[in-house]
Amino acid sequence: MVLFIEQLVNGLTVGAVYSLVALGYTMVYGVMRMINFAHGDFFMIGSYLGFTLISSAFLGRTIPLWVALTIMVLFSMGGVGAIGIIVERAAYRPLRKTSRLTAVVSAIGVSIFLQNAVMLIWGPRYRAYPSWSVPDVTWQVGGIYINLMQVLILSISIGLMVALYFFVQRTTVGAAIRATAIDHDTARLMGIDVDQIIRLIFLIGPALGAAAGVLLGLYYRQIHFTVGWTYGLKAFTAAIMGGIGNIPGAMAGGLLLGILEMLGAGYISSAWKDVFVFFILILLLIFRPTGLLGERIAEKV
Repeated sequence: MVLFIEQLVNGLTVGAVYSLVALGYTMVYGVMRMINFAHGDFFMIGSYLGFTLISSAFLGRTIPLWVALTIMVLFSMGGVGAIGIIVERAAYRPLRKTSRLTAVVSAIGVSIFLQNAVMLIWGPRYRAYPSWSVPDVTWQVGGIYINLMQVLILSISIGLMVALYFFVQRTTVGAAIRATAIDHDTARLMGIDVDQIIRLIFLIGPALGAAAGVLLGLYYRQIHFTVGWTYGLKAFTAAIMGGIGNIPGAMAGGLLLGILEMLGAGYISSAWKDVFVFFILILLLIFRPTGLLGERIAEKV
């Protein structure tokens, strides 16, 4: 029972990261009907920006740790959000009137470009977050060990997901996003700047991915320029699991995938956990291609 609860907590922690990345996939698909395969690399760039900031002389032990971590997360989100807007303008907007396959090929090209750019800038070897960047604080609750980083990841991720949900569902801009997701031409007739909405999507999605990248770097300490592809595919699986285009579905899918992955690693073998994830993806595509909560196609605004 203790093993089950420990793996459940580990699964929720990793699943929260998957959920943040999956939100980027589902938002882009919901508005543009396109799978942005470069999204995992925004996550990876966020982890590298966080590493650079926390290792710099400005943040390194010169100010309180919680201030340094806050600055690191916010600057990483802002920087990667800006990169997302540039990528949308340079690689996706010129192809908006072409076929979906062309856009997917462009996204794969952007992914390869970003991976190699990071490799050239930071080098091909693993990078490690400083050991002092997160206090080694652990609590024992009923024989179960929970550390500070797990609490931070869950609280920050859930906070960001709830904020995004209320932004999309309860604000005027959120209503414009939902209207654009239904029909671009009708949204333009209603006075909505569709290009501006798409830019906003490519700001929010990569920014959330960057936050996830920083949190993952702090949790596992080591990062690599290929990590975006692995976690991007897992987050894509989470988005499909919940119903791609469905924001609550992406949140639930990420958490559920993390739990299933960690339970599989705990009760079967950790060496098989990636195989377990992609086996779930295959089963979903065969038996439930619209996801557990269903693909969000249209809704009234």
